[in-house]
Amino acid sequence: MSILGIDVGGSGIKGAPVDLASGSLVTERHKMLTPQPATPMAVSAAVAEVQRRFGPAARVGVAVPAVVKHGVAYTAANIDPEWVGCDIQRLFSVALGAPVTVLNDADAAGLAEMRYGAGREVQGTVVMLTLGTGIGSAVFLDGRLVPNTEFGHMEIRGDEAEHRASAQARKNDHLSWTKWAARVSQVLVALEQLVWPDLFIIGGGVSRKSDKFLPLLKCQTRVVPAALGNDAGIVGAALAAAES
Repeated sequence: MSILGIDVGGSGIKGAPVDLASGSLVTERHKMLTPQPATPMAVSAAVAEVQRRFGPAARVGVAVPAVVKHGVAYTAANIDPEWVGCDIQRLFSVALGAPVTVLNDADAAGLAEMRYGAGREVQGTVVMLTLGTGIGSAVFLDGRLVPNTEFGHMEIRGDEAEHRASAQARKNDHLSWTKWAARVSQVLVALEQLVWPDLFIIGGGVSRKSDKFLPLLKCQTRVVPAALGNDAGIVGAALAAAES
């Protein structure tokens, strides 16, 4: 049986079996809307529906938009407050009838990029940002993950970074690519002042349009788009499950 990766986002849930030798999806991914309200029970039922599309799996990795420690969610970014304090690893394991590994969604995407993508064989400090409904972050030092960073919630000009510079903020505020890139640049510069990274990797669905904004970013650090695109969370979740 295969390793299944599932990526839970604020607006959509997507999953697929993953070939961990290559870091590629075995089949086309299945995607569905995140239930509203996105309570743990509702999301676990949706995740089980995604699993049924592919049949039994040896293990399942689930990436979620929350800080996760020992299987328990400590935050609830862009999902229901009921997640806080919930043992989501146990909940998902029961719903899926299989061993489940849960982790933060940006951490999952970062794991995939560091193993198979834009961060492969890069030493030093690498910061991955996923620009979507919010801003997720993953930090690596010489290839090792420092889990559960939440740089999307740091303050930029009196507001949370993700409220100013997420992909959703670009849509909500009707920003041109130039104006949005200026906001993203503010986030990158603030991070440079904190951790002095050697590389920024920009992921999330908007990474498919990196040619529209990456050349406009202004910071000292090299910035590259995620090589795995919006599949990075799925691949990283499966990788975490396989290595847990």
